[in-house]
Amino acid sequence: MMEKGNSGFSETGLRRLREVLARHVESGKIPGLVALVSRGGETHVEAVGTMRHDGGTPMRRDTIFRMASTSKPVAMAAAMVLLDECRLRLDDVVDPWLPELADRQVLKRIDGPLDDTVPARRPITVRDLLTSTFGLGMDMTALGAPIMGAIFERGLTPDLPEPMPEPDEWMRRLGTLPLMYQPGERWQYQISHDVLSVLVARVTGQSFETFLRERIFDPLGMKDTAFHVPADKIDRLPTLYAPDPQTGEFIVWDEAAGGRWSKPPAFQGSGGGLVSTVDDYHAYFRMLLNGGMHGSERILSRPAVELMTTNRLTPEQNAARNALATNNVHLSFGQGQHGGWGMGMAVRTYRGDYAPIGQFGWDGGSGTSTYADPDNQLTGILLTQVGMSVPDPARLIHDFWTTLYQAIDD
Repeated sequence: MMEKGNSGFSETGLRRLREVLARHVESGKIPGLVALVSRGGETHVEAVGTMRHDGGTPMRRDTIFRMASTSKPVAMAAAMVLLDECRLRLDDVVDPWLPELADRQVLKRIDGPLDDTVPARRPITVRDLLTSTFGLGMDMTALGAPIMGAIFERGLTPDLPEPMPEPDEWMRRLGTLPLMYQPGERWQYQISHDVLSVLVARVTGQSFETFLRERIFDPLGMKDTAFHVPADKIDRLPTLYAPDPQTGEFIVWDEAAGGRWSKPPAFQGSGGGLVSTVDDYHAYFRMLLNGGMHGSERILSRPAVELMTTNRLTPEQNAARNALATNNVHLSFGQGQHGGWGMGMAVRTYRGDYAPIGQFGWDGGSGTSTYADPDNQLTGILLTQVGMSVPDPARLIHDFWTTLYQAIDD
């Protein structure tokens, strides 16, 4: 147990953390960042640099960031509420709510033509969606295959120039595709999370955002977390850059005013649609560390939190996921090499760096990183506005976690 007044971080360690973060900003590669670290009862926040790469407004603690894939661990809570209330069951077939996914065909080979298929061995279940194993996903090893081309052509992923269509049309387009793998067979990234957004909305009869707001955001006091930034807060949203991989030139991917997040989207996607702040995300991850409790209020049951934050993959699925991470380390800049996956987030199943086994959370392509560590009762949140088109934000993220862990003092 920690003594009173001891945060469990050393002064020297926190000073090094601040210096390392500042060094990344001074390099000119990261315009600005906001970082939050907390352990026990103590929280430290660093806001460094500016909202634009050419200067201007300084970063502040309440700066709102596009959370990208760090939306996944937070949005997953909506589905867990429905499990807690028995409005969904893990092994329910999804067909009654998602008839577009009934009677699937499955590709004979991942790179084969879209009509060279066999029938699915069984229907898709809620569990398949929650664990990202329903049979479709973003597979960077299959780029160039007809199925990946079809996913992009139909506008089924969030990072294309055209935003995703409204949920019913999105599901209709998804339903025209075969699966890449049999249901439950293989872990695959991204698409299952957006299907879950539709599932939650159809089960509850509310928009996905409304249900999240009523059951997760409002009870946790997450007042700046949403699927868009209203006009009266837009000055708190920085420009998002996706630098040119060849030259490093800062290319604007999304402006704040008039940009993608300045108005409500047609599709409220749990795969990558949220905006938030360090304090909002801290409230959420602290709730997970507290086994579902926020103060005296229960947000999720302890078993729901345990399901989300512990590994759900079989050894075979984990082997494939590890191979994906380590064989494509030059593409991911080292992100995602954690071993396991729970529900909506990575879970460390082996120790490959400073963080221990059991740490859970995820990173986002917009230069965000959010994890909690039950062993050390520690949360770290690092938010930037530089996309992972270049290695700089990933290097910053690695250095953030190294310096956070070297600052532990007990």
